[in-house]
Amino acid sequence: MDDYPLLNLFLTMLYLFLWVMWFFLLFKVITDLFRDHSLNGWAKAGWLVLVILLPYVGVLIYLIVRGRSMHERDEKLAKDSEAAFRDYVRRAAATEGGNGHVDDLAKLAELKDKGAINPEEYERAKAKLLA
Repeated sequence: MDDYPLLNLFLTMLYLFLWVMWFFLLFKVITDLFRDHSLNGWAKAGWLVLVILLPYVGVLIYLIVRGRSMHERDEKLAKDSEAAFRDYVRRAAATEGGNGHVDDLAKLAELKDKGAINPEEYERAKAKLLA
């Protein structure tokens, strides 16, 4: 360890960190390219060729030109994912444990009590719900 000073160790760690961060940025740019539906295939291919052939310059140009829309696509994806999750939870909560059927049966019983449906219709609807 005497022939490798502490400053060189820190510089090596810094270079490694920057190299890994650049790969993360490169993968982020490539995934953003394929996620963007506003670009046609030729534009995506052009950006991909630029990013692969001139990696550092290509990524920086992409961030300068399309950085704002990249953020907007990420934001839209997060909102869509959140909305899909909330919708899934709402649907799952309505049918989990038969709560949805309990509410429907209560409504049917209320309709029967009010005289809106006769007992035969109530039994048919109840059998249909429980099936």
